Amino acid sequence: MHKSIGQINERIRDGSARVVTAEEMPRIVDELGEEGALKEVDVVTTGTFGAMCSSGAFLNFGHSEPPIRMERIWLNDVEAYGGLAAVDTYIGATQQSDTLDERYGGAHVIEDLVSGKSVELRASSRGTDCYPRRSISTELLLENLNQAIMCNPRNAYQRYNAATNTTDRLLHTYMGTLLPHTGNITFSGAGVLNPISNDPKLRLIGGGVPIFLCGAQGMVVGEGTQHSPAGGFGTLMVTGNLKEMSPDYLRAATMTGYGVTLYVGLGVPLPVLDLDVVRATAVRDEDISVDLLDYGVPSRARPPVRSVTYAELRSGAVEINGEVVRTSSLSSFHRARQVAGELKAWIEKGRMQLALPTRPIDAAKKVHPMHESTK
Repeated sequence: MHKSIGQINERIRDGSARVVTAEEMPRIVDELGEEGALKEVDVVTTGTFGAMCSSGAFLNFGHSEPPIRMERIWLNDVEAYGGLAAVDTYIGATQQSDTLDERYGGAHVIEDLVSGKSVELRASSRGTDCYPRRSISTELLLENLNQAIMCNPRNAYQRYNAATNTTDRLLHTYMGTLLPHTGNITFSGAGVLNPISNDPKLRLIGGGVPIFLCGAQGMVVGEGTQHSPAGGFGTLMVTGNLKEMSPDYLRAATMTGYGVTLYVGLGVPLPVLDLDVVRATAVRDEDISVDLLDYGVPSRARPPVRSVTYAELRSGAVEINGEVVRTSSLSSFHRARQVAGELKAWIEKGRMQLALPTRPIDAAKKVHPMHESTK
């Protein structure tokens, strides 16, 4: 048996499509078998909600009177990129405030805009004949912007290595605070609900595919930066309209001693076309393994302490050398569930049609380290 994307979309339009979340799918396969699940289920929704540092937004302010060609730009004292023509900018999530350091950054600016708060724009210029103004300072709301387009270079990691610390000192990392002497384990990722974990061969996820992005309908652009699915670490570049997003699924945060980040809610609907899709979406937390790395080693190639599954990590404790070590998640599985559930409701109500990739993503790619020249 095989279903086409056209058949599934027709069922979505007439309200007869069976939509389930990726968390529900393994039980359905157990009960009905693979053939039965293929016949019964049309769409599987996925979801993840976690810190996605490689995020940001393109903003267009419109022209002032007299006009200015913005060369240096600050939003609430957070510097934004000024190399995008006259009144465009890109605000990166991890850029820190000039005055508040890691307590406030680009992620907070983005959340403030989405939450309806005003943001101070300051900009300077050397001035030109066509853009004579040299400085500007004003307050802006999201509704005042011509465009506010979220464009995230690297989101939705397929999986994430877990972290611990074997040294005798406290460490502050992007994996949170790690206690000395293997005092704790931190991890991230939605496991069974994660989009690429349910489509590891990237047959269904690619350029042009509609997604849930921070409460709005967004789209996959293509592979994300550091995309490395050959090792189980695929990523996505995604985009969406910031003006349609919700602070429920977009939150700024600060990792103590590390810096600012943005929590992003992202979900991808997967059409159940054939048995290969059924098998991929029947994945469970116990099927997804990651390395537990020692972040006490200051190297790109941190040594693995052991391999662990998401089921073990989510249980609350993992055994290391005979000792039971507590685990904690930096991402929210509860919120990931909400993403998958809301996406499911959208499709059941006919608010979103599905599409196959117009531009496939390489499922065999492997990331390479930086090339450092020797002089």
